[in-house]
Amino acid sequence: MAGTYLSADLYFAEQITPWDVYKHGIERVLVHQKTKYQEMCIVKGAYGKALILDGKWQSCTEDEFLYHESLVHPPMIFHGSPRKVLVFGGAEGATIREVLRWKTVEKVVMVDIDGEVVELCKKYLPEMHQNVFEDPRVELIIDDAQNFLDSSSETWDVIISDLTDPIEEGPSFPLFTQEYFQKIRQVLSTDGFFIIQGGSISPAEMYLHVRVVKTLQSVFNYVHSFIPYSTSYGCPLGFVIASDKEFSPQVNPEKVDSLLAEKTIGDFQLMDGISLLGMSRSPLNLREAIAAETEIYTLKNPPKNIEVHG
Repeated sequence: MAGTYLSADLYFAEQITPWDVYKHGIERVLVHQKTKYQEMCIVKGAYGKALILDGKWQSCTEDEFLYHESLVHPPMIFHGSPRKVLVFGGAEGATIREVLRWKTVEKVVMVDIDGEVVELCKKYLPEMHQNVFEDPRVELIIDDAQNFLDSSSETWDVIISDLTDPIEEGPSFPLFTQEYFQKIRQVLSTDGFFIIQGGSISPAEMYLHVRVVKTLQSVFNYVHSFIPYSTSYGCPLGFVIASDKEFSPQVNPEKVDSLLAEKTIGDFQLMDGISLLGMSRSPLNLREAIAAETEIYTLKNPPKNIEVHG
């Protein structure tokens, strides 16, 4: 039977929902360190080298382009000619690597809370960052996303949130609230776009993604879910794009291809007009769940823990 032969001696097991575990075979651990904020590992296995933070698979060298091209380029395409880009998270450097494919970009600021993780990624994951931290357009700031927003009034054409999966408790919860998204909106240009990694859309955890969408809809005029193609996460992911500028997810593939040819240096492994159109086709059950949802995340009224039945 296909898939029954196990060849690894070491496995990383990630609990991806309360009922599901995904195991990755590991050849060796390249680095394991507890930083001020989290526990990190960089491992090597069938998916190449991978970054793991607090027991959650972040990205791996063999298929990270599926994640990072899907996260970066849709909002850049909808904007059309982004000059200034703000990235929250993105320790591996792959997110800003993709941002810098755009010839229009004059400045990209990456804000990550954990400088130790960033430095270890620089050392152990050159395949991902490809030395983009040395690009004069890049500014790296080690800080908390909320602190940065509270202390900066600069405006941005595109803001990319490459942070944790949505949660309903703990220190990262404020990064998915109405108040946080209002801060994002204040520093977006009038035709700016925001994208957030909105977590799993598997039935067991879809409610988290749905509530992020609903919360963004309480702040922005136009909000759409995008479903990237992903392989090594063990579950389907959902990204969310928000803007006050009207945009349609039903793109014209030929126009997208023409824009990418004109405005970027190219060399994509995933992104083109057909891929973007496919990502925009969210499934019926997700659309129905968003339409029926009433919960909005706020700091004043945080959600109570709920039990989800499969």
